[in-house]
Amino acid sequence: MKTIQEALEHELQDLYSAESQIIEALPLMAQRAGNATLRKAFESHLKQTEKQRERLEKACQMLGCEPEGELCMGMQGLLEEAEKLMGEDFPNEVMDALLIGAAQKVEHYEIAGYGTVCSLAQTAGQQKIADLLEKTLNEEKATDEKLTKIATEKVNKKAVKS
Repeated sequence: MKTIQEALEHELQDLYSAESQIIEALPLMAQRAGNATLRKAFESHLKQTEKQRERLEKACQMLGCEPEGELCMGMQGLLEEAEKLMGEDFPNEVMDALLIGAAQKVEHYEIAGYGTVCSLAQTAGQQKIADLLEKTLNEEKATDEKLTKIATEKVNKKAVKS
């Protein structure tokens, strides 16, 4: 029978795979973004994602497990959709709105994942891991809010006019 700690290890490895895939995808999304604010947000989030992946490595070290596991299929699907979208022929303003939507899908997946690992860590008596990853959970929520602000204050209004 599997334990809560094994479930935590599995979820940490899933997030590690997800973050690794995001690190590969963000430069492409930044390159495709026409809006300078959006491009900077993607570039900034790349740096933040690298730090988040380091936190996952630390959490795995604390548990005594390897961070690398199976491929995160959920993130792979979201990023494949984003990649397909970037190949479409939309005006720049509309593409920016669609890129924000794709990025927010990724953020929501991460918010769910980090919420899960924080809860599992607390339940397993791993409060230090929960505290460490709660930082990432809060960053993901802030990134989602930042993307919403960019969409509502800048990008979506321009997309309607194009």
